[in-house]
Amino acid sequence: MSGWAAKRFWKDATVAEADGGFTILLDGRGVKTPAKTPLAVPTRALAEALAAEWQAQEGTIRPDTMPLTRAANSAIDKVIPLFDAVVGEIAGFGGSDLLCYRGEGELAERQLAWDPLLHWSAEALGAPLHVTTGIIPVDQPVESVATLRGHVASLSPFELVALHDMVAISGSLVLGLAVHRGHISAAEAFALSRIDETWQAEKWGVDDDAAEMDEKRLQAFLNADRFLALCR
Repeated sequence: MSGWAAKRFWKDATVAEADGGFTILLDGRGVKTPAKTPLAVPTRALAEALAAEWQAQEGTIRPDTMPLTRAANSAIDKVIPLFDAVVGEIAGFGGSDLLCYRGEGELAERQLAWDPLLHWSAEALGAPLHVTTGIIPVDQPVESVATLRGHVASLSPFELVALHDMVAISGSLVLGLAVHRGHISAAEAFALSRIDETWQAEKWGVDDDAAEMDEKRLQAFLNADRFLALCR
């Protein structure tokens, strides 16, 4: 027996002012999150982008084609009630940042492209980090880890949703914060996060399944960047 799927029941998706910012109306009725909380977002630009996702639905509703709506739902249903836990999860990457773990030989030479980001972390964020060779964990300065956590905790729940996705996808808090602060573009950050995989593909050949997965990761990273820009 196939599962029930919601179908489009509205004619027009519009934007209206609401408590806490702006909301989306479907034929005048307010949209709610999966947890039945009114869907209110901080900017009109974000609300208009969400409305466009709802308006684009035809027949059966496909949540996978509504990344901005899903991100907004996560901010409201998950981040707001669990703010400290989410901050802790994201900030935890500061103690094991991808950019701090290097290979050897040719791979290590390519990973030198990460050095400018670590210099930026030390200077702009006040968080210098140690670099090591191999995968054995290296202890990072307690002050740096605390400083990075402070930067994460200063963000809004909506910004945290975007940062969470970028950090989880890239494995690097420094890259995520660099995108958040406009130091590098999302496309640049993603490419930097895939140096190891790119080198492996050049050495051993491209795996079609891995390439398809990487494309999905890139799209998710770019969606997070777009959400970040719209929620400011």
